[in-house]
Amino acid sequence: MTTPRPSTDLSAADARRIALRAQGLLGSPDRRAGVRGVLRHLGAVQLDTISVLARSHELIPYARLGAVGRKAVESAYWKAGSAHPHTFEYWSHAACILPVEEWPHFAFRRRAYRNRPHWNHELPDGAYDQVIKQLRAEGPLTATELGGAKRTSEWWDWSGAKVAVERALMYGEVVCVERRGWKRVYDLAERAIPQELLHDELDDTECLRRLVRLAGQSLGVGTRADIADYHRLRGEQVDAVIADSGLVPVTVEGWGKPAWADPAALETPPRGRHRTTLLSPFDSLVWERARTERIFGFTHRLEAYVPKPKRVYGYFAMPVLAGGRLVGRVDPAREGSTLVARQVTLDGPKAVAAVAQALWEAASWVDCTDVRVERVDAPELREPLAKELTRTLG
Repeated sequence: MTTPRPSTDLSAADARRIALRAQGLLGSPDRRAGVRGVLRHLGAVQLDTISVLARSHELIPYARLGAVGRKAVESAYWKAGSAHPHTFEYWSHAACILPVEEWPHFAFRRRAYRNRPHWNHELPDGAYDQVIKQLRAEGPLTATELGGAKRTSEWWDWSGAKVAVERALMYGEVVCVERRGWKRVYDLAERAIPQELLHDELDDTECLRRLVRLAGQSLGVGTRADIADYHRLRGEQVDAVIADSGLVPVTVEGWGKPAWADPAALETPPRGRHRTTLLSPFDSLVWERARTERIFGFTHRLEAYVPKPKRVYGYFAMPVLAGGRLVGRVDPAREGSTLVARQVTLDGPKAVAAVAQALWEAASWVDCTDVRVERVDAPELREPLAKELTRTLG
């Protein structure tokens, strides 16, 4: 039995700074490690089909590294022609890009999918074997090349080949090795994953212990629910391994629940430069709504799937991070070379300069030469924001 470590008391401000540093948003980023370094640091980068300024997996390194080239982002994730991929796509917090060295630690989930009794899509007889046979004979292929991604134009109406190859991906027999025009390119895991990782099948306890430790490192400090949510584990799975995960128990002012921290995060006070940036709604800093409210006093919700008349902040409202706090929201769009802020929400006059800076930096990154603001929720701040945007441009 593991001897409990002494608890450490943290102020709410300490916990917030620890979380920001753990997420790569406080202190100087490791630019030499680049996009792959960001991925290893975070442990997972969420994928999503929505593209406004850019897709979410591009916005994540941008928020931490600044104006990193978008082609560099793509090649860091999916570098065609490499002997082995640096990443793989799998179900973590959601559909995520993961460092390839973590392949063995998702064996527990692959086993769970193999034992799953019910699926939303029926698998036609012979389709699975046909997909594996075709990939073995022809090499990496898209679902279209395997026989078609859909049976009709409806997005959920997958073809038999698509059902089969996605099932094979969940089982770990197939991996996504790159993206072509946002289409997954599939290959056999036995060919794509390094052999020393492919056959390292850890038991469930070892997998869970590693993912709990990784979640703690990526969060810096978190409650049981925070840690479970990071890679979408169940609470009882966290409970079973957290004592042996290497994380240490802490008490955080105002949290009201037990918490655990990465011991390395407690060794030195978190200091350094705060990033000022727009955040993707799918950024791991704000994945868990209750955690975001607890740490930042900020309610975050993606409204892309909310009927337009019921939206409060906009289709793809992006939180604005500045000075270690979430100080507003911007719902962006692009019209030619203009970045349009369809709706801006500001946390008071002090947020004006930061929001203007974040808008111009994002505009420059996506090759826009102008910024236009359509609506500011606090009308009295519209003119100050317009003046700050003009001053920032100058």
